Amino acid sequence: MYDTSDPRSKLAAPQGAAPVARGMADAEYGLFYKETPVEDDANGRTWFCRGQNFVVAYTEAKPGAVFARDDQPDEYMVLLPNRATPVRAEAGGARVESDGYALLIMPPGGSRLVLPQGGVAIRLYTTRSLDLAAKCTNAASYAQAHPNIPPLENWPEPPAGFAIRLYSLDVPKAPGRFGRIWRCTTLMLNVPDVNMGPRDLTKVSPHHHDDFEQGSLVLSGDWQHHLRWPWGVNLHEWRDDVHVAVGAPSLTVIPPPAIHTSTWSAPGENHLVDVFSPPRLDFSTHAGWVLNEAEYPLPPGVVK
Repeated sequence: MYDTSDPRSKLAAPQGAAPVARGMADAEYGLFYKETPVEDDANGRTWFCRGQNFVVAYTEAKPGAVFARDDQPDEYMVLLPNRATPVRAEAGGARVESDGYALLIMPPGGSRLVLPQGGVAIRLYTTRSLDLAAKCTNAASYAQAHPNIPPLENWPEPPAGFAIRLYSLDVPKAPGRFGRIWRCTTLMLNVPDVNMGPRDLTKVSPHHHDDFEQGSLVLSGDWQHHLRWPWGVNLHEWRDDVHVAVGAPSLTVIPPPAIHTSTWSAPGENHLVDVFSPPRLDFSTHAGWVLNEAEYPLPPGVVK
């Protein structure tokens, strides 16, 4: 349910009957702003939290921090949400540099990230990175797979091959486009514009997803997540509505098929980005929404 001013109101309705929910899961929370970091070392302070398919590693890096992957099983993303956060990325004999305010997509295999001046760096992986999934503070919540989420399947490989890909977050607004969205074979990231001041509470956006989680990563401001679980045939699985206030930085993982919307209330900046794994079909098939769609094909049989 979207206000007509919301670009998502133009998304095509899902085709066919919705899958039958097979039980319900609670939302997951990583409240980095008040939790002890999982890692606190020469690289800086890092918090880890996960969904069923993705891992978020939020780092306040020290100058000279180095993050290496020797045998990475699949692609991963690196978000540098602030300016003046230089990074050097290396993989497969290639080297790419950025001054910050950027997104990198890193290839499978060996890779290395260096942050000469430190700063906030957010790395997004799939849970196939077992060593990182094990570091998540909520790892025990996924000792058994959560219901209603199919097994993770990669999207097609880029025709030009795996490589370091660098994208600036300096993307001009476009009428009708929702946020700034990029995808790879394993992940999708949406980076909306910063919201200044509180949300208009007459134009909220309650909606649900049938079969994928949404990772809502708060970067600044004060946020309130509102969740309602549909009633199924088993009354013992019914849940009360949840209205939870979170600060920055934090991750909230919203399970399907919970109805959800978020509001923000700080007088200044309020910024949140969304993580999905695998990429979303509805966003991907909406013309012009995925900024790097020319580099990553849609799954076989899917047409725009």
